[in-house]
Amino acid sequence: MSFTVVIPARFASTRLPGKPLLPIAGKPMVEHVWEQARLSGASRVVIATDDLRILEVAEAFGAEVCMTDASLPSGTDRLQQVAQRLGFAGDAIVVNVQGDEPLIPPGVIDQVAGNLAANPKADIATLCVPIIDVEELHNPNAVKVVFGEDGRALYFSRAPIPWPRDAFAAGNGNVLPTAGSWYRHVGIYAYRARFLHQYVTWPTAPCEQLEQLEQLRALHHGVQVHVALAQATVPAGVDTAADLAQVESRLQEVSLRGPQ
Repeated sequence: MSFTVVIPARFASTRLPGKPLLPIAGKPMVEHVWEQARLSGASRVVIATDDLRILEVAEAFGAEVCMTDASLPSGTDRLQQVAQRLGFAGDAIVVNVQGDEPLIPPGVIDQVAGNLAANPKADIATLCVPIIDVEELHNPNAVKVVFGEDGRALYFSRAPIPWPRDAFAAGNGNVLPTAGSWYRHVGIYAYRARFLHQYVTWPTAPCEQLEQLEQLRALHHGVQVHVALAQATVPAGVDTAADLAQVESRLQEVSLRGPQ
């Protein structure tokens, strides 16, 4: 199985300007992401950026870089532009690894690519993890996913889905019900390149607009999205200064322990 990892890395960030270049343990964040991606089975790892500062830094540590337009509205649009500019075949598998996930396990990159390769009816594959506390179930920033026994996604939402009617009607909204299962979506995707070229031609779907979730545009158009439980813990990405400090601390601990 051959696949390409694309790492979108934008300089602009409301909470952390210049986020991909922020130093963590002596290296820019995007270099850590690139190194993790190179430990996967990817045949090619490309950093996609719209900023010359990121281009210069990435090329200096040896990465392949593809410049994208700054006006593109989403990460999926940036992936499509990379697929187009680099001439990917329609059936090529492209894995999107966010540029703010310096601790992403290489194994989950391989997993999501392998899941897409093993499910020819799907054009997207992604991962999830169990929700184990009720606060996360109610947190709109934790995207929930419901999927069938074949792994096909039925819906993604910021709301608590499926809704445990009887338990919550009985006033147990502060306790995770014992009957039922809930899953948080993990934002790593594998795409077929042909889907990316279709996606950018479609207008925003009504549910996508309401929920602010790009993947709902695919479901709106009948695209099959394969979902599986992540085989390894996927640490949260870096959105705040506190997240940055936490990742720095974790990498320092790993460095002090040395090779295991």
